[in-house]
Amino acid sequence: MKKIFLGLAAVVAIGGAAALWQSQGAAQAAPNVAFTDLQGNTVTTQDLRGKVVLVKFWATSCTTCIAQMPDTIRHYQELKSQGFDTIGVAMEYDPPSYVRNYTETRKLPFPVVLDSQGAIAKAFGDIRLTPTAILIDKRGNIIKRYLGNYDEQAFMATVEKALAS
Repeated sequence: MKKIFLGLAAVVAIGGAAALWQSQGAAQAAPNVAFTDLQGNTVTTQDLRGKVVLVKFWATSCTTCIAQMPDTIRHYQELKSQGFDTIGVAMEYDPPSYVRNYTETRKLPFPVVLDSQGAIAKAFGDIRLTPTAILIDKRGNIIKRYLGNYDEQAFMATVEKALAS
């Protein structure tokens, strides 16, 4: 019973910290990092200015990540023509061969990056839990942080508002 309680307390604390971090109101600039995808193409957060970008930290061993992937693909495909982009960042502990296999067999349409040193996760606030998604506005500011499952309607409303501004 004690282990369950401690686990719930950790989730509540993490959720509370995320909510507190969100509620501060001041825009937080996304870190300036370089993303090099599996094909060797590199783009930086600076290069993505003018687009609304979802940076999704995931792992092939994360069942919630895998369950969310069809929606992530659909959102990207539906919104990319409006200036929406997605970058999948595979966690440093995820074996590169698993990431490549998953990306190729599922034909992921957006760039997938191996964060083999953990530098990207560290730059975005030392992300350790998956899935974690960071939504960045056209000016390069973090507008929302999602941990675990999220409300799809609220997510789409936030994306559409960011695309309109």
